[in-house]
Amino acid sequence: MQEEKIWLSSPHMGTEELKNVQEAFATNWVAPVGPFINQFEKNLSQYTQVKHAAVVQSGTAAIHIALRLLEVKTDDVVLCQSFTFIGSSNPITYQNAVPVFIDSEKETWNMCPEALETAIKYHLNKGKKPKAIIVVHLYGMPAKMKEIEAIAKRHEIPIIEDAAEALGSTIDGKACGSFGKFGILSFNGNKIITTSGGGALLSNDENAIAQARFLATQAKDIAPHYEHSTLGYNYRMSNISAAIGVGQLQVLEERIKARRANYNFYKELFNEVEGIEFLEEPQGFYSNRWLSCVLFNQAKNALLSSEPFRKHLGENNIESRPLWKPMHMQPLYKDALYFGGKVSENLFQKGLCLPSGSNLTSDEKERINKAIHSYLSQ
Repeated sequence: MQEEKIWLSSPHMGTEELKNVQEAFATNWVAPVGPFINQFEKNLSQYTQVKHAAVVQSGTAAIHIALRLLEVKTDDVVLCQSFTFIGSSNPITYQNAVPVFIDSEKETWNMCPEALETAIKYHLNKGKKPKAIIVVHLYGMPAKMKEIEAIAKRHEIPIIEDAAEALGSTIDGKACGSFGKFGILSFNGNKIITTSGGGALLSNDENAIAQARFLATQAKDIAPHYEHSTLGYNYRMSNISAAIGVGQLQVLEERIKARRANYNFYKELFNEVEGIEFLEEPQGFYSNRWLSCVLFNQAKNALLSSEPFRKHLGENNIESRPLWKPMHMQPLYKDALYFGGKVSENLFQKGLCLPSGSNLTSDEKERINKAIHSYLSQ
């Protein structure tokens, strides 16, 4: 009989979430309005130290609204990190704008400041100033925001900071999601905390967040009937989902502690294996370690190859996943401009995400340990 599957990153509920949902049912707040929405937004603002938050149905929806608020329109250029999930870039296309992809740097695996500067200068020389920069904090590791902020400020281009994977991560104590004009969070089922599905838009601009809420509720004008003078979306989070989020946020620090312990587990497991590389924290950077990832260096160890390794874990009913396939390599974006080298391509070819749920048990870790050692002893 096959053992139960070990997932890459499964939801992990606490004790308050169900109580909150039951309260929402008991008071009949089962709509995209209600007290838990207000509370969740307030709590997110307090946690991230960003003045205002609007909760929506996904991180992708939050990015889309951010682009609307920045008045990104047809044929406008938006510079986007290539090494990311497609939810970072698709909203650019929703706006009929032009995504231009930027390579990563090796230290954090996130947007390369040098490639970003090159892309900006290229478009300025063409008379086409980019309208926005979308930078992503992948796997919980903060991007080099000091350098990226300086470039953005010099060229007066606003930053949309995709912190979908990085709630709880910081740079010198400052929260990811609090650096850009807009910050983005995700509460998808695999994230460090979840509302089943959901996201948030963060900003210190009160008017912008008020407008975000307006756009997220079909842009309904104030009137006794349904009046619409601009295009809106059905993007607002439900009070039920927010009730879950309020409970989840209370255990966030415990979830971060557990995920960082997973990272240390893998570091120790691979301690004496030549050819395994980890994503280390630069000075002053603190990662929530949403996913623990490794790179396989076949030049140092011929046995190490990400796809055979992934398949071996799968045969043991253990889920793992390749690192993100860069956007400039995706069929959808094959004609898009790209600036940089081969860093993100190499990460995709050599990397693997290992089971990282905050609810991993000691027995599951022992199964993972045995499966990995059985592969390495071939």
